[in-house]
Amino acid sequence: MPDITSVSSKHANKEKKSKDKKDKKDKKEKRKHDKDSSEDKSSKKKSKTKDTPVEESSATTPPTTPEQAKAFYEKNNITVTDGESFLPFLEFTQTPFGSDILKACSKFSKPTPIQSACWPAVAAARDVVGIAETGSGKTFAFALPAIHYLKKNFGQRAQRCSKPLVLIVSPTRELAMQTHEQCVEAGKSLHIKSVCLYGGAPKQQMIQEIRNTKPAIVVATPGRLLDLVENDKAVDLSDVSFLVLDEADRMLDQGFEKDIRNIIGMLRQKEDRQTVMFSATWPKSVRNLADTFLRNPVRISIGSDELAINERVEQIVEVVDKHQKDSRLLDLLKKYHKSRKNRVLVFALYKKEAARLESMLQGKGYNCVAIHGDKNQVQRTGAIDAFRDGSIPLLVATDVAARGLDVPDVEYVINYTFPLTIDEYTHRCGRTARAGKKGIAHTLFSDLDKHHSGSLINVLKAANMPVPDSLFKFGTTVKKKQHDVYGAFFKDVDANAKPTKIIFD
Repeated sequence: MPDITSVSSKHANKEKKSKDKKDKKDKKEKRKHDKDSSEDKSSKKKSKTKDTPVEESSATTPPTTPEQAKAFYEKNNITVTDGESFLPFLEFTQTPFGSDILKACSKFSKPTPIQSACWPAVAAARDVVGIAETGSGKTFAFALPAIHYLKKNFGQRAQRCSKPLVLIVSPTRELAMQTHEQCVEAGKSLHIKSVCLYGGAPKQQMIQEIRNTKPAIVVATPGRLLDLVENDKAVDLSDVSFLVLDEADRMLDQGFEKDIRNIIGMLRQKEDRQTVMFSATWPKSVRNLADTFLRNPVRISIGSDELAINERVEQIVEVVDKHQKDSRLLDLLKKYHKSRKNRVLVFALYKKEAARLESMLQGKGYNCVAIHGDKNQVQRTGAIDAFRDGSIPLLVATDVAARGLDVPDVEYVINYTFPLTIDEYTHRCGRTARAGKKGIAHTLFSDLDKHHSGSLINVLKAANMPVPDSLFKFGTTVKKKQHDVYGAFFKDVDANAKPTKIIFD
């Protein structure tokens, strides 16, 4: 007869094992249910927030320390005024832009000083005035934050817009076209569109592009933009909440102040708009514009507020007889363009002079092309593209290319004829030594240019460049800049100053 105690014990163990097995099965099913429920909630949440802009940060590097910021500002002669201190982004991975936007910077190892200093303030939605030399990387200093602004605030809605949200105003066609190209590159991965509006090209084609593209970003020169807004009703600027004024000093010098004020009056009010202004100098006209249209801006200056030439540019000034300039130009090209493959930019003063030099150099066997006001926009664009890709490495240009041309590998600039102003000389020299590289600007100076000698001597001294003794013979006097309308009799006064009351007894 079997032992009852043993049977009872075996039965109890069997029941316990069965119960444990059932508990495990129940727990497993509960975990599966919880997981499904969690995934369902997550899916609903994703579906609910599909069109909601999500802030993505690429910041993987620790923030800059105050000590690092101080050393960076001192090294690059940067001052930040009229606002709280912002720690610069010294690495791309410190920015909040995200890898999709930063693809546009993949060929650069780190931000330029103007980008490092400006990005934190612009990304924090502050109005900014940036003062920096030519060739300093200003375009990406505002283009990347503009794309980030659209991504952060509008998400997928920025891919097709009934009205533009970002407006970038530039003084020249070439500069506007280059800015547009960089905006296209930065917004490509996010499908954010940009259009470029400028004079000298068919309006109907631009109107059709606006209708088809429905861009979030418009890059434009002032005259053509106003024409399309006021006369053709092709663009509605009432939703623009991010404004960039590029090369503000140049636009004011060219008499665009009234146009700029008209354009800004069509945008959202400054309380509902972020405005970024870049300029090579900080004259009173630019200050007045900033005071009128910006909200407590952060002003970031690299170097002096006066126009300065990149220190990586070696300036060589040679005093020559005006009748020997052609032969001297050919001598310089034998030296600087020996391979006939490296990029060299020759500046002429007038359209006919540029056309004559183009013909002469082609007759000497040089593969060259010219851009000037007598060539249509298709010819000018084709010439710049050929120069940029190296298929035509020698370019002759008037000052239409002094500011608008951004080709990183221009090794030499030759000023065949001195420009009309010292400012334009500075911008011409800024076409070389871009993107951190070095370059040479060689200037042929004749007695026809003697009224610029004082200004040129000051620029050379400021850059610690040698001043030839032959230049001093023309004098060191700096001619006062004349007003476009009132000439030398113009007196710059404060129009807002209260009048003095005079009482006659």
